[in-house]
Amino acid sequence: MSTCSHCNTTFECGMADAMDAPCWCAALPALPGEALPDPGNARCLCPSCLKAWIARNETPGAGSQDR
Repeated sequence: MSTCSHCNTTFECGMADAMDAPCWCAALPALPGEALPDPGNARCLCPSCLKAWIARNETPGAGSQDR
């Protein structure tokens, strides 16, 4: 199990947990590393946090206060 670096929820990460199938996040739009909430911390986000972060960063001008 992995732990979300944003909310501390536990979840399965296909990459970190060495699962045979691709990780659930591979189906979502990719974000550059510097767009993540804590770019110096390369840990995963849970599905809820990653989807919310993508939504904030897909809106023009959004997310600038988070950086």
